[in-house]
Amino acid sequence: MLAMQSLLRYLNQVAARCQVLLDFARNRYRPELHYMRGPGPKWYEKHQGGAF
Repeated sequence: MLAMQSLLRYLNQVAARCQVLLDFARNRYRPELHYMRGPGPKWYEKHQGGAF
């Protein structure tokens, strides 16, 4: 019985570490969804002669 509990505890630890690695690999950070809104007036001045 004690060996089974040790095995389950070990498997839980392995599963927790795998979950951490999977969360890291998924990389949910997508900055373009939050704050990038396209070129601004400085970009237009530099690339198109100044007018919007």
